[in-house]
Amino acid sequence: MKKEDIINFVENLKKVYPDATCSLDFETPFQMVIAVMLSAQCTDERVNKTTPTLFKRCKTIEDFANIDIKELEEIIHPCGFYKNKAKNIKLCAKQVLENFNGQVPNNMDDLQTLAGIGRKSANVIMLEAFGVANGIAVDTHAKRISNMIGLSKETDPSKIEQDLIKIFPKEYLKDINHLFVWHGRNTCVARKPKCYICPVNMYCKNYKNKN
Repeated sequence: MKKEDIINFVENLKKVYPDATCSLDFETPFQMVIAVMLSAQCTDERVNKTTPTLFKRCKTIEDFANIDIKELEEIIHPCGFYKNKAKNIKLCAKQVLENFNGQVPNNMDDLQTLAGIGRKSANVIMLEAFGVANGIAVDTHAKRISNMIGLSKETDPSKIEQDLIKIFPKEYLKDINHLFVWHGRNTCVARKPKCYICPVNMYCKNYKNKN
């Protein structure tokens, strides 16, 4: 797309989704870390129903490090993969305490040294907890939309992210992170995308091929 098309692409999505923000509830950077971990293979809605109990039980990072793993598993059970997530949560808390003086690191490299945090999660944490958009969190929505529209032919999230970073100017990265999620949930849905009402169908390779 030309630069003018890129700007129109983002602005069209912003008009349709003016309230596009992160839907995970959190108050501190470490709560964001936990919420992101729990959201893997789970809806944000389910996570938000689970975290109030968890955050009431664990008010500090030390509480997360010290909570009995069986109790933790029971609390986060509704989010799925609870055994692995519980193990990562406790180890992550210990790492933050021991390696980063109890402060969640505010850079991509250090975040990715934490248990349960990959590049996608690190991107989300950087944006939501620290207001920094260095990249794009390529989840299932971003992957599907990028492939459908023709922004990337790649299937690997890290390669898709690099393609998107080349296309969108840095000042739009924060918007794209949220807009792709909202667009993927509401319009460019997996089973039957609503191409006829899509605000960016004029740029979409899949839509053009069908018409």
